Amino acid sequence: MKITIGIDPGASGGIAWNKDNLIGCIPMPESMPDLIEFFRDLIKGCYECEAYIENVPKYVGNNIPSSTTAVLFRNFGYIEGVIGTLNIRTILVTPHEWQKYFHLGTKKDCSSTTEWKNKLKSEAMRLYPAHRITLKTSDALLILDYALSKKGQQPVSD
Repeated sequence: MKITIGIDPGASGGIAWNKDNLIGCIPMPESMPDLIEFFRDLIKGCYECEAYIENVPKYVGNNIPSSTTAVLFRNFGYIEGVIGTLNIRTILVTPHEWQKYFHLGTKKDCSSTTEWKNKLKSEAMRLYPAHRITLKTSDALLILDYALSKKGQQPVSD
């Protein structure tokens, strides 16, 4: 079984996956044990597992509180450690790289972060209408969609 995973590592992020051509997504698990349990269950029977993780930028700007940045880096480190331990191949992808694929413009084109996040959520809803998309899962689904396109696979909405 092959599994491709898309991960938005923020505390308000999520995880999306394509397992046997079925798409799933969840908000980011709240604790390290929950994260470990989730990934162990997800990859059971997997012979080819890979995760595309949004790479955390070294500098995120002056307008983002340091506590938010600390949580983002902590989550990124947790996730990278867990999937590395479970031998899941890791591909880092920048926000610019995966967002450019969807031809939605850039965050700078929007009047606020909220407007940009809603634009991304709308795209995820368009691509995956059978799923209950939230702000927590939308980026992960788009990262997954990007990953599948890079692999030459057509995403399948279940």
